[in-house]
Amino acid sequence: MSQQMPERAARSLAETVRSLMPRARADLAELVAFRSVADPRQFPVEECRAAARWVAGAFTAEGLTGVRLLDTPDGSQAVYGELPGPQGAPTVLLYAHHDVQPPLDEAAWLSPPFELTERDGRWYGRGAADCKGNILMHLTALRALRTVDGGFPVGLKVIVEGSEEQGTGGLERYAEAHPELLAADCVVIGDTGNAAAGLPTVTASLRGMTVVEVSIATLAGNLHSGGFGGAAPDALQALVRILGTLHDEHGDVAVPGLRSDRVWPGVPYEEERFRADARVLEGVSLPGTGTVADRLYARPAITVLGVDAPPVVGATSSVQAGARALVSLRVPPGMALQEAQRALVAHLRAVVPWGAHATVEVLSGGEPFLADTSGPAYEAMAAAMREAFGRDMVVAGEGGSIPLCNTLARLYPEAEIVLIGVEEPGTRIHAVNESVDPRELELMALTEALFLRRYAAG
Repeated sequence: MSQQMPERAARSLAETVRSLMPRARADLAELVAFRSVADPRQFPVEECRAAARWVAGAFTAEGLTGVRLLDTPDGSQAVYGELPGPQGAPTVLLYAHHDVQPPLDEAAWLSPPFELTERDGRWYGRGAADCKGNILMHLTALRALRTVDGGFPVGLKVIVEGSEEQGTGGLERYAEAHPELLAADCVVIGDTGNAAAGLPTVTASLRGMTVVEVSIATLAGNLHSGGFGGAAPDALQALVRILGTLHDEHGDVAVPGLRSDRVWPGVPYEEERFRADARVLEGVSLPGTGTVADRLYARPAITVLGVDAPPVVGATSSVQAGARALVSLRVPPGMALQEAQRALVAHLRAVVPWGAHATVEVLSGGEPFLADTSGPAYEAMAAAMREAFGRDMVVAGEGGSIPLCNTLARLYPEAEIVLIGVEEPGTRIHAVNESVDPRELELMALTEALFLRRYAAG
C-alpha cells in the first residue's frame, strides 16, 4: 500500500500537468508577444518592463507573497517573490529570465518571431524556449502542486532576471548588495535543457564568457581604391587578418595561453547527432580536434559575433579607414576568466599589422561554473526525472554561460545549484525560428513538481 500511494500521487500529478498544458500554451503566447530584448538601442525599454509585470502577476496568482519588481544596477527589472514553507522544510529558489535575444533577420522566420505559432508539433517564437518556456515550466509545476496537494512542500523563492542575455551583470550586483534575498538550500536554474529530446539531463558544467571589442584605424578617411588601393593600409583588411589568427589550420583556438587539448569526461555528444542538431550543410566539416563534447564543454571557443564594415549592397570602391569587430571567448571550467581575457587581449594587440591604430576593450565577463552533483538535491532530481521520463538522468555539460551561477555559489556555498530546462538541441535558441517542444515542457514541469515533493521529503 505504501508503494501504491506514491505511484497514485505521481500519476495524479502527471495527469494534472497534462491538463494544464493548454493554459501553458496560452500563457506562453502572451509572454512571447513582449519584445523583451534588453537593449534600448533595438527595442523600447517598456517591452521588458511589461514582460516583468506579466511575470510578477503570474507568480502572484500562484500564491507567492511579496512579489515585486527589483530595479537592478544595469537599469533592468527582475521579478522576485517568496512563500514560506512548512515548518522545517527546505527553501528552494527558482530562477529564469524574461529577456530574450534579438530576433535577428525577421524575414528569415517562417512565422512572426513575437507571435507563438504551432507548426509540426512545436511552438515557435523568440523566447519560446530561452527562457520564457522555462518560466512556464516553473509556473506549470507550481500550478500542478497547488491543484493536487493544495500547496507547496518547500519554502519557495522565485527570481526572474531582466537582462541575462545582455550579460550586463545587474542581478549579480543586486544579489551581492542584498545577500539575504536569494539565500536558499537549493537553487533550480531554469535556463538549460536536455542533451536530447526525451533524455532527462542536469547540466553540471558551464563555460564562462567574455566579449571583446576590437577597433582598427589606419587612415584619416576613406580613399578611392583606384587611386590609393594597393598602397594605402586598409583597416578592414587588417581586421580580417587579425581575426584569421584566432584559430589554427584545424580550427582549434590558436591564442597563446588558451589550451585546446582538454578532454570532456562526461556524457558524449555523437558527431552525427551534433551535425543534425546544428544543421551543418552537407560536405561541410566540423572545425577543431577532439570529440564534439571536448570542443563544446572542455575547451575554449572563439566566435566573431559581429563586424562593422560596409554592407555589400551600397558599397563603394573605397579603401576603408576604420573597421570594428565583436569577439566572444567561451572559457571552460578549470580556466580562469581573467587569465583567458588577458591572453585574448594580448594576442589581438600583438597581431595588428602595419602599425595600425588598435583599441581592444573588454566589454563583459563571467566565470565558468562546475556543480557539485553529490548532494540530496541531485538525488531527488534523479529520482524525479526517472519517474517523469521513465529513464535515468544523465549529467552533461553546456557550452553556454550563466554568470549568476558563480555569484550564487560564492554567496551561498552550502546551497546546491541544479540546472535544468526545456532547451533541448531542437529548440535552436538564439537563432531564427526558435521553438519549444511542448512534450519537453510538459515532462520538465512534471519533473520539477516531483522534485519539489521528493526534496521536501528528504
